Formats: sequence, C-alpha cells, structure tokens
Amino acid sequence: MQDYLKFYINGEWVDPVEPRAIEVENPATEEPFARISLGSKADVDKAVAAAKAAFETFSQTSVEYRADLLDKISAGYKARMAEIGQAIENEMGAPTWLAQAVQAPTGLGHFATAAKVLRSYEFEEMKGTTMVRKEPIGVCGFITPWNWPANQIACKVAPAIATGCTMVLKPSEIAPIDAMILAEVMHEAGVPAGVFNVVNGDGPGVGQAMSSHPDVDMMSFTGSTRAGVLVSQAAAPTVKRVALELGGKSPNIILPDADLESAVKGGVIGMMNNTGQSCNAPSRMLVHKDQHDKAAEIAKVVAESIQVGTGEKKSLGPISNANQYNKVQDLIQKGIDEGATLVAGGVGRPEGLNRGYYVRPTVFANVSNDMTIAQEEIFGPVLTIIPYSDEDEAVRIANDTVYGLSGYVSAGSVEKATEVAKKLRTGMVHLNGAGPDLMAPFGGYKQSGIGREWGPVAFEEFLELKAMMGAGA
Repeated sequence: MQDYLKFYINGEWVDPVEPRAIEVENPATEEPFARISLGSKADVDKAVAAAKAAFETFSQTSVEYRADLLDKISAGYKARMAEIGQAIENEMGAPTWLAQAVQAPTGLGHFATAAKVLRSYEFEEMKGTTMVRKEPIGVCGFITPWNWPANQIACKVAPAIATGCTMVLKPSEIAPIDAMILAEVMHEAGVPAGVFNVVNGDGPGVGQAMSSHPDVDMMSFTGSTRAGVLVSQAAAPTVKRVALELGGKSPNIILPDADLESAVKGGVIGMMNNTGQSCNAPSRMLVHKDQHDKAAEIAKVVAESIQVGTGEKKSLGPISNANQYNKVQDLIQKGIDEGATLVAGGVGRPEGLNRGYYVRPTVFANVSNDMTIAQEEIFGPVLTIIPYSDEDEAVRIANDTVYGLSGYVSAGSVEKATEVAKKLRTGMVHLNGAGPDLMAPFGGYKQSGIGREWGPVAFEEFLELKAMMGAGA
C-alpha cells in the first residue's frame, strides 16, 4: 500500500489540517493500492494564500525564465514518465500499452508544446497609439478528471506556468497518484514555492471551496456537464473567470463515398480506445441507410476482435470506478429495452473475467437519435450506429444534441469532408481519420463547455487584456 497522505503547498509536503484518509482502488483488481488524504476548506485556504503570495513575483518573471522552467519540468517528467505511466495503470486499471505509450506521454507533450509556444508568443501589441498588453490572470483553481489524468492536468498547468499564473490543483480522488508524482517533478525542476500547489479531495470538500474562494481569479474544470454547472454556480458570486471542458456525444458521419470498411473500423477503434472514457469519443456513427447493415457487420467483427483485460497491444482496460461501471451497464440495458439492435457485446463482464470493472465492447445498430443511448454520454465502450437518408439529415442528426465537443467526417475527399464539417456545431472535427493535434484548440460548443485548451489558444484563457492609451503617442 502506497501512502500519499500529505499535500504539496508552498513548496513543501504538509499534513492536512484535519486528517481524513481514503483508499485508492485499482479498478482492474477492485483492490486498494494507495491511500490519500481528503482535504477541506482549511487546506484550500492555505494553498490559495501560498499561490496568491507567489503570484506577486512569478507574474513578473521573464518569458525566457518561464520557458526554461517548462523545459526543466519536461525533462523531469520524461525521466519519470514510466513511473507516471505505472501510476495511471494502477489508478485507472489502464493496460500497460495505453498507460505507457499514450496516457503518460500526452502530459509531456503539453509541457513541451507550451514551452515552444511561449518562446514566440506576443504579450504586447500596438494598436494605433494604444498598447494592448496581455497579463496573467492571477491565482487559478484546477479540477481535473480521472479519464485522462496526466493529460488533463498538464494541459492546464503548462499554459498557466507559461503565462505567469499560480495555481491550486485538485486532481480526481479516483486517480490522484500521477498528480503527486508531478508535484515531485515540479519541485525538483525548481518551480518557485507557492506557484504550484496540490490539495487532494472531493468536490464538496475541496472543489466547492476552490470555486467559491474570493482569492481564486479563475477556475478551470474538466469533467461532467453536471459538475461543471456546480463549479459555475459556486464561482458566480466572486465573478471569476470559468473555463469548462465538459461532456460530449460526438457524431461520426461516414458519407457514402468514403471507404466504408476503413471508416467503420477506425470509428469502432476510436470509440473503444481508453475503454470509451473520452469526452471526444466518436460515440454516434452516422451511416447512410443503404450501407447501415454492412457497417453493422464490420463493426461487429471489429468489436468482437478486441481483447479485454490484458496488457497486450490495443487491449481494453476496465471502467475506472464502480459507479461509472454501473452507469454503463444500466445504459446498455436501456439500449436493449428501447429497441436498438444489439450487434456486439451487451451487459455483464466479458467471458472469463469475474473481477474488475470490465465491460464488453458493445455495438448497437438501428439506433434512432431520440434513444437514451444516442443522447446521454455513456462514457464506456458503447457505440451507436444511426442510419440517415441523405447528407442534410446526417448533419441534422449530428447537431441534434445538447453537446458540441467533437465531430468526425469520412468522405471520398478531404474537400468533401471539410464541406460537411463546416456545418457541424462542434468545437473540433476530425477529417478522414485525422488524429489529435496538440497545437489545435480543444473544446466545444453548447453544453460541452466554455473556452479552449491546448496550444497557443490555451494561453488566452489565462490572460487579461490591458489597454494602455497613449503608449505610442
């Protein structure tokens, strides 16, 4: 059993004000492997005070200093990346290949990208005789999720460091260990005391205290839309900036002239990656009605070929916690009850697995967009296939959701895919199987959130604009 019972505040590992330890479970084994402390408002007050004091000097540091600091963080992260990957294996139950080759490296990618962007970023611009200056917003509160823990922490922390902000991080209490290792990396890299602070805890005990704190200038939250609303409500009385990266129910439009075999296979794999626990997963596959049955056949073969519960390449890990596992099981049953055609998978664990929160890779066909499984974010390895009659209907179905995070379009040409992509009410669209881009804005429309992360645009979230009239007179 690993113990991480202290918090990282003001450059030191300190005991919680009120000791309250909980166990962290490995969802692959359903056994605890670590203990952390749950913080309180008193711990948040200490961390925010440290961040506020540190902001006075850190906000005035040079671009060169902060870029070099990010380089040192990247070097330290890289040196411990295998350890971070192992932590993600334990806290998420992630297969070795996913934790080591995908999950952990994404965190490093954001720190390296922020350093690169920073070295050419313009913080001042003359508009006539007025200087428009971008300045760090102040103390930032970060609440991050369990599904991509290192990625979601790094894509907030890296631009905050780059822009001269200070911060308090509350990682998910379900997947907190990689954050504790990152705190050690930050310390060894020489991040000044108070710039980066970590307080473990739950939403009511720590998240609420951070969101409502008068000395927190910005809240950045990644998680469910329901929880994002609570963060916004708590933040409103202090009129702080709120950035939200929330849920998704992303459409994957496969046009009739696309390579059906390739597009369907890619769509199934994209949905099942990370056990479907990605907010931007292509969860609604839209296929022309004349190709629907063939698409369902292809999807069935792909889904049934996926290995579950091993560390082998492309195997599927468990759902990250018991509550989410039960929700996924309930929604699979809901799909059956509402009349969708179960093509692959279904309720219960995969054959041969009697422990761990493993879900059978599941595909539904003949889904109508008003079904629960087409509207609710399932956050598990469950794909819905929806037929459409023409391109206009495909776009209408794609946009018929409260979400608008990501979208996917496959067509016979990039030009055609781009034409359709422009009609989607989503913050991102992947054309013909294109992967993620760390320099591209990440975020969505509607109830998928407010603001953008990743790359140069992420800096804007952490900056205030100051107009200095007469500076160029």
